[in-house]
Amino acid sequence: MKPSQKTIVITEPNILIVEGDEDKMFFEALIQHLGLRRIQVMPIGGKTQLRPNLRSLCNLEGFPTRVRSLGIIRDADDDPQAAFQSVRGALQSVNLPVPDRPLVRVGSNPSVAVMMVPDINTPGALEDLCLQAVDNDRAKPCVEQYFDCLKQRGLLPKNISKAKIQAFLASRLEAGKRLGEAAQAGYWPWDSSAFDQLKKFLQIIVT
Repeated sequence: MKPSQKTIVITEPNILIVEGDEDKMFFEALIQHLGLRRIQVMPIGGKTQLRPNLRSLCNLEGFPTRVRSLGIIRDADDDPQAAFQSVRGALQSVNLPVPDRPLVRVGSNPSVAVMMVPDINTPGALEDLCLQAVDNDRAKPCVEQYFDCLKQRGLLPKNISKAKIQAFLASRLEAGKRLGEAAQAGYWPWDSSAFDQLKKFLQIIVT
């Protein structure tokens, strides 16, 4: 969702804000798996765009009357607490309800809830949850051996979790898919306990 985009319309009473298009595909697949309805997933084009795009969202026609709840999912990155405070600051800047902790819905018309991924105490991103979910997959030991080999040769990539996701997805029947595409293809085991908090959060939004 970019401020310059005039074609965005509010179609559902529950809105889930995510970082990018891959996240959008991922969560739409999870929402479909859970059988949840009336959730509109909006990508903001990166965490740095949250503040301006929240303002754009609030200015959309129908926002005050149509939106019942708003959920925001953000990667914890290197500092979960700082990332959470950044989201709180963005909400405060547009006079929306501000949760004092994740996974709790506050306010009304709209209510607001925030989730940090993997969680408020753990650095990381959505990729880390997906890696946890496939920990028992037959391909996982092969992925780890590959990165052990890279480490021995001083060739580790900057974002290891993202690289491990790419290596894992290369083991699937149709290789080359990105994280969101893999979700649409059914490559992530939704029944894994790694996704329990995500499921809980989505239920919070629609309840």
